[in-house]
Amino acid sequence: MEKDLPESTHLTIIGGGIVGASIAYHLSKSGMSDVVLLERGRLTCGSTWHAAGLIMQTRLTHTMTQLAKYNVELYSSLEAETGIATGFKQNGTLGVARTKERFHETRRAASVAKSFGLDAHIIGAAEAREIYPEIDHTLIEGAVFIPNDGQANPVDATMSLIAGAKQRGAKIFENTAVEKISNDKTGEYCLDTSKGRVKCETVVLACGLWTRDFAAQLGVRVPLFACEHMYVVTEPLEFVRPTLPVLRDPDGYVYIKEDAGKLLIGAFEPQGKPLPMGRFPVHQEFMELPEDWEHFELPYSKAIEILPPLQDAGIGTFLNAPESFTPDLLFAVGEAPGLRNCYVAAGFNSEGIEFGASAGRALAEWIIEGEPTMDLSSVDISRFHPFQINRNYLHDRAGESLGLHYKMHWPHKQREASRPVRKSILHEYWLARNASFGEAMGWERPLWFAPDGVEAVDQCSYFKPNWYTHTAEECRAAREGVVVFDQSSFGKHLIQGADACAFLQSLCAGDVDVPPGKIVYTHMLNSRGGIETDITVNRLREDAYIVISSATTHARDRNWIEKNLSETYRTTLTDVTSAYAVLSIQGPKSRQLLGKVTDADLANDAFPFATSREIDIGYARVIANRLTFVGELGWELHIPTEFAPEVCELILDAGVEFDLKPAGYHALEHLRSECAYREYQLDLTPDDTPFEAGLAFTVKMDKPGGFIGRDSLLKQIESPLTKKLVMFRLRDSEALLFHDELIRLNSEIVGYISSGAYGFTLGSSVGMGYVHWRDGVTKDLIESGDFEIEIAGNLYPATASQMAFYDPRRQRVRM
Repeated sequence: MEKDLPESTHLTIIGGGIVGASIAYHLSKSGMSDVVLLERGRLTCGSTWHAAGLIMQTRLTHTMTQLAKYNVELYSSLEAETGIATGFKQNGTLGVARTKERFHETRRAASVAKSFGLDAHIIGAAEAREIYPEIDHTLIEGAVFIPNDGQANPVDATMSLIAGAKQRGAKIFENTAVEKISNDKTGEYCLDTSKGRVKCETVVLACGLWTRDFAAQLGVRVPLFACEHMYVVTEPLEFVRPTLPVLRDPDGYVYIKEDAGKLLIGAFEPQGKPLPMGRFPVHQEFMELPEDWEHFELPYSKAIEILPPLQDAGIGTFLNAPESFTPDLLFAVGEAPGLRNCYVAAGFNSEGIEFGASAGRALAEWIIEGEPTMDLSSVDISRFHPFQINRNYLHDRAGESLGLHYKMHWPHKQREASRPVRKSILHEYWLARNASFGEAMGWERPLWFAPDGVEAVDQCSYFKPNWYTHTAEECRAAREGVVVFDQSSFGKHLIQGADACAFLQSLCAGDVDVPPGKIVYTHMLNSRGGIETDITVNRLREDAYIVISSATTHARDRNWIEKNLSETYRTTLTDVTSAYAVLSIQGPKSRQLLGKVTDADLANDAFPFATSREIDIGYARVIANRLTFVGELGWELHIPTEFAPEVCELILDAGVEFDLKPAGYHALEHLRSECAYREYQLDLTPDDTPFEAGLAFTVKMDKPGGFIGRDSLLKQIESPLTKKLVMFRLRDSEALLFHDELIRLNSEIVGYISSGAYGFTLGSSVGMGYVHWRDGVTKDLIESGDFEIEIAGNLYPATASQMAFYDPRRQRVRM
């Protein structure tokens, strides 16, 4: 390794594990030669050295599978390129399922794999035993065998990446601890190390467990918390051969891999052990923690069940070492909110080897291009909220995060730890009405309401969960009568100042230079024309707007707006989310109901769709927005928080006459799916343009000054779209859609369902998904094509449409 630390460099990476090495490799391979990597001890000494080294490509979503599959692509060729062995071998993965529900989930993942051309063979118990003769196949319903999966040696793989980076000019410094990091007035970063100071234009924090504390020195929030992660290595066993596949038994909480004639048995137990950093060993290089057989007993006993020869196996090693976990079990990459040229790659939730390669490539491309080159919205560091750095919150959630790796990934499954965090001021009203609550970015939100005598407890399922009957009633009330949703979790940003209009015009694809009181549904795009935010813009005054986001994208939307807000604009941005509670009154009787509590003129001529008025309800002045996300006549009432209880009581009391029903977010999902209303991170992502999403009406191509992404959209106008969002309705009334089910056209895989739900009004499942077709996705193709949706390996005929299956002309919202 290099000896003389440079005084300055273009880019410095802090952290010499698999992730830091991957970033250095991919940056240098892309032609960036002035790259320095600093490691406080020896390379891999943090958490990489003790990783199990599993290489698995399939996940339950397309985004994560796209990232995971790059491992095999890279490690298949890396040794030949660098001359350094990685220990990579494709001995396959055998994932067994002990229950029918797990086997169904396994088949869904195998379907996702097909769309990437991955071999994923669904097999029965007997065939699983042929592949792995020592398992007790009587315990399992079936399995999936993925022959091109395998394993690598984490240390060797890291060294191979380092070698590739050095061959292209990167400089690597071991035993160089970064003791302090700051940024000066010039925007450069100063790194005070044990070997002197380094200044750099760009810094990357890839320090694993220590990233949270390093980032905090710069005012950056990276919510990580460590858990103990344990595995054992047996003594040599006669039946173990080098070609033995990795055995994954999520129902038993264990994975088992061949290791030089022995077996490594690791666990993601139901509840992990959080580990505060204050309990780390004093010597923090190649850390090991004390053995804990009491904690490891459950998964090891399950390993013996599935693999009986372990009963007599000797244990050569018990390894316990820390790994870092995030609140949502997704890693964190990207440019740090509020800081230019400071990037983060951390929080890999014990999957650093599986995602290090792809995360390193993705972040390298982000740094070079100035923005992501693929959809990274689900792992973007900017998604987190300020409260999520709270150590009590992280401590309580980390143990659950570890256990979620191998728990069932039920649709709509809710987290249980670290709750409640944030409650609407109206929370007690819904609690009194027997709401079952879910959580989104800390917000407690009603999912469904249980009638008298029914316990409001979720029983999740890939088929019909226990709330379906009650959610169906809420949907019926929305279509025939009137319902109330508490949507206080909406993100709300006040943008004001002399240049507020000019700023938003440059950022939004739609025309927001509208009269006060007009509401505009629009998007903010990246340079590729991809959708970065899905927002509603309400012009309050000539110099003031409220921008409304969903709860799940609120923080990320704010970051996008802030980083585009230059000093040339006389404009301020203020988060006013907590200043307003939001009640959404929806349904054909909503006008009648609101007419009982306000003297405002709610008639269609006086208060048309997509307009906003201040109205009186009780003693409150309320911002009433005539909008809907369920496809009915309705208003979203933004109520100053301190007035919200009184307004809510008035509405609930007046609603008795109209049989007003409270409704939850499950109903919202089913209703919006019937109407083909898009949802961000599902139907709209940074990889999708408004034209591809069927939202051309939200774009004003000829507005003065243009907007970010306009040039890319101009290119799409010039030729037929080869990718387009299409609506689907299953002909089988019993089959259910959620997301990521494959779309087939004339038997060929052409896309996947981005979101779906059962349409209670329609009597069948509906969904949306992007269809890819080389000759263009035309009206004729959609209407005449033979479409099928693949669910867990089974094919279901589907009707396709360019428009929603419920009220396609949007007539009901304008009644």
